[in-house]
Amino acid sequence: MNLNIILSALHVGGSVTDVERIAIKDSVIHSLDGRVKLITLLLVIVFAVYTTQLVVLAILELYLVTLLLLSRNSLKHSFLRVLIIIPFGGSIAILQPFVHGGTVLYTLPLGIHITYQGVMFGLLLLSRLVVTLTCIVLLSSISPMQEVAESFRRLGMPRDFSMIFSLFIRFLFLFYEELGKITHAQTSRNFDIFSKKTAYMWRLKMVAYTVMMMFLKSYERGESVYLSMASRGFSDKSQLYSLTKKEIDLNEYSFVITTLVLIVCLQIMAIYVFPQMGFIGSSIRI
Repeated sequence: MNLNIILSALHVGGSVTDVERIAIKDSVIHSLDGRVKLITLLLVIVFAVYTTQLVVLAILELYLVTLLLLSRNSLKHSFLRVLIIIPFGGSIAILQPFVHGGTVLYTLPLGIHITYQGVMFGLLLLSRLVVTLTCIVLLSSISPMQEVAESFRRLGMPRDFSMIFSLFIRFLFLFYEELGKITHAQTSRNFDIFSKKTAYMWRLKMVAYTVMMMFLKSYERGESVYLSMASRGFSDKSQLYSLTKKEIDLNEYSFVITTLVLIVCLQIMAIYVFPQMGFIGSSIRI
């Protein structure tokens, strides 16, 4: 795949700040408590990893698409973000037909076999990956990063981990901004990493300089933040943010109950109904 196409897809997927703008929209799903959204989507991910039936995963994906529509998020933008991440884990699923034993469907040159069990297992892994990534994209689209950090803290995450996570969120935007400044400076000087008019080793050296510059800027930023925190009397008992108190209301209970009822119904149907549907509802053996 051409790297220019990958970069174009990343640009379409949006930057970190674009994702945050989407996460602060006003909708029924956005207004839910952060803990409820986090726990519920984690339950969906756990169930998706547990099930071995493609029809169950298809229904879960339809449920997540419904939540995306209720949150007034663009389906095109959301699925573009999913497609950007899929290649990193989807490569494992693509390899399954060639490495998984079973009934041979086709034989390629050099004695490479494509098996039926491998194809089905690859589809199962890919379907699990799509559902999981959709959950992650949905969570990032309905919950700002700071709300996710606060939700982890309220759910009992150790103080040190929550502090590191909170600082990481702040540094993520600064890191992206610094990287943008460096790439804009390189572009203004007509530097193109994919240009074949310059020597490959020289371009590689420029990329190494960029990585080194990002490391140095991150280190300098970390030192300045530490000195600022120390000068203000920061300690391991300090709060980096205040926990806003919010009572769980009827909307949160309805959301959790709806998701739990869906999961329970799918599990019952996976045992008694879906196996009668033949190929569509068959369980894939791992």
